[in-house]
Amino acid sequence: MIILGIGGILGDAASAILKDGALVAAIEESKLVRRRTHWGGHGELPEHSIAKCLELAGATPQQVDAVAIVRPIPESDFHLKLRARFPESRIVVLEHHLAHAASAYYPSPFEEATVLTLDRGSDLRCGSRWQARGARMTLEHEQYSPDSLGDLYGRVTELLGFGADVDEHKVQWLSVGGDGRYRDLFLEILCLSDSGARLDRSFFSTERLNRGGFSARFYERLGLKDAAPIPDDLRLHVAAGIQKAVEAAVIRMAGKGRNLCLAGGLGLNALLVSALENRSGYQNVFVQPASGNAGTAIGAVLETWHGAYRQEQRVALDTLCLGPAYTAPEIKQVLENCKLRFRYMLTMDELIGTAVAQLNDNKIVAWMHGRMEFGARALGNRSILASPLDPYSTENLNIFIKHREPFRKFAASVPAELCDRYFDVGTNARFLSTIGRVKPEHRDKLAAAILADDLVRVHTVDRDENPLYWKLLHAAGKATGLPVLYNTSFNLFGEPLVCTPRDAVRSFYSSGIDAMFVGNFFLQK
Repeated sequence: MIILGIGGILGDAASAILKDGALVAAIEESKLVRRRTHWGGHGELPEHSIAKCLELAGATPQQVDAVAIVRPIPESDFHLKLRARFPESRIVVLEHHLAHAASAYYPSPFEEATVLTLDRGSDLRCGSRWQARGARMTLEHEQYSPDSLGDLYGRVTELLGFGADVDEHKVQWLSVGGDGRYRDLFLEILCLSDSGARLDRSFFSTERLNRGGFSARFYERLGLKDAAPIPDDLRLHVAAGIQKAVEAAVIRMAGKGRNLCLAGGLGLNALLVSALENRSGYQNVFVQPASGNAGTAIGAVLETWHGAYRQEQRVALDTLCLGPAYTAPEIKQVLENCKLRFRYMLTMDELIGTAVAQLNDNKIVAWMHGRMEFGARALGNRSILASPLDPYSTENLNIFIKHREPFRKFAASVPAELCDRYFDVGTNARFLSTIGRVKPEHRDKLAAAILADDLVRVHTVDRDENPLYWKLLHAAGKATGLPVLYNTSFNLFGEPLVCTPRDAVRSFYSSGIDAMFVGNFFLQK
């Protein structure tokens, strides 16, 4: 059985394929077309990701049994397009938050769980809570716009000078340096109850269309004149206020239980996930790592598998490396076409040894191997790497390569079996979805990655899931005594993760990266 899922149509469009009970492909359209995909409701399908997923699954449109589409607005035009493209397929239309919930619960390791979905708002809904057991989910409660935690977070993002729906992650990292002085203000705005939030509209102005649309009452509570810019010395405290208030709100909305699953745009907030892991009433927490709109493509195929076809077999999320990979001849053709000089590594030992030598020489290294990751985070297949022993690594990565704010630190990748020696972190570190703490004895060596209060973005790497990256980490540890590498996504500022060898070449030569490994090919400047 082959099920094609299409999600994120109005933003972050993506496709996924479930084949005979296994997730075999998942790709965001933006990574293929090299631009953000905000379709605006004009009825476009993510044709490139659909075609690539079919190719990876070894399937033709005629072989697809069902097409599951997550559609938050009237779907008649999509029915016509899908029927023309997949004439033999069953068409399944799914509600947005149902797909979010399915994406979180069905790949989780739990046989029963509470499932929480939270985002800015789609189809008038901005959240939902479900009870799940086995292969079934039952809706318990829904949260409706405009009473949206995600919308309030987006308003604060705009208030602080960032872009709403784009830069919420910047507010998250900025918040780490602030205190809790505005937490109670944002909790007052949220008006929490056990069933959810009901935003106090007196803190907003319908006449103010920029900077979050906050009212004079809000500015007065901040101690500022109406509509005054937020001073630099208060920005991090405002960020901390919204972050801490949202954490408290979600913990209360989640309630208590044994197992919790989380999806929706707020699931991308690693500090929130850490708060749920450490301070909620749940023993176990699983967050869908691609929890934004793109992840609903995965939810679509899983809900169709269990709901429409009544299959009991659960589908494990063994990896997020579900995109394209490229052969040596394909890579070589691109490099030669670009008239580039390169070395080809004949063995795995030569490849890893050369990479470790570059890292030990304090070089910034691009690392492109295997299948591209699905979701917002690089997990060792499309990564930029640096040695934590380089005292200028964070400065070089932020200023000369990523061109981003100094408060945004990089992840620390570590072999999963060695993680406990260096960090305290939850299980969601496997997909870089949570935050950990560096242990005191390693604080000095890993200082460049510390956000504040010993907080570090931790990425645990399992041997079976990514054997090449795991071996590189161990080789780095053997050479330096520290099996940790700093890891950030391989892309230029404002662009999606690189996908193809040509994307990698363009990003390499348009940035301050020193060396690049594309498969077994080594290039340096």
